Amino acid sequence: MKWVARAAALFLFCAACSWLDSIKERWYVLNPPFLHELAKDAIAASPDDPQGMISHIITNLTSTYPSTTRAISLNTDSSEWVFNNAGGAMGAMYIIHASITEYLIVFGTPLGTEGHTGLHTADDYFHILVGEQWAFRPGALEMERYAPGDVHYLPRGTAKQYKMHEGCFALEYARGWIPLMMPFGLADTFTSTLDVPTLYHTVRITAREMIKNLLMGKI
Repeated sequence: MKWVARAAALFLFCAACSWLDSIKERWYVLNPPFLHELAKDAIAASPDDPQGMISHIITNLTSTYPSTTRAISLNTDSSEWVFNNAGGAMGAMYIIHASITEYLIVFGTPLGTEGHTGLHTADDYFHILVGEQWAFRPGALEMERYAPGDVHYLPRGTAKQYKMHEGCFALEYARGWIPLMMPFGLADTFTSTLDVPTLYHTVRITAREMIKNLLMGKI
């Protein structure tokens, strides 16, 4: 009877996960085509100026989603950067939005980096702002090249090797089950860097933004 109960519980859990996955799109607020146009507008408004691009993006996002009627919470403190080590690559990120089903960050480094994209439960849209990103999947004999204004789309459940060649910054948007991406984003802290202050600030900022959105009803 104990094994029957466990099997039934596992079946119900899997059924609940499948049902939630089938309806997750109702909780999305941000829109990939809109973010692509926003990234291109930011590049045109402040060419080769990452800080100007970020200011342009934040100004437009807060205008599109004003605090009085906002469907999402946005972090407008663009000084709140933290290191990010994941998949062997290192850069820094500024978290603009984080909820259970979406995140929007600026990620990059002026030095260049290379690593594994990770195998995720979310679709990822990597909008290049400055520099270039190169990518490769097993079996390909030529690299993929993404320049400013391009979007590197990585469907959930797929992985690539990537390189942010000689420095690159991008507006990264992910939609899917964001908490399930966090082990990949934090694993290098425990296996390599042991950078406890960065771990603390990453968890603090992410949890703060997710809780803000949950309190607004944004999953």
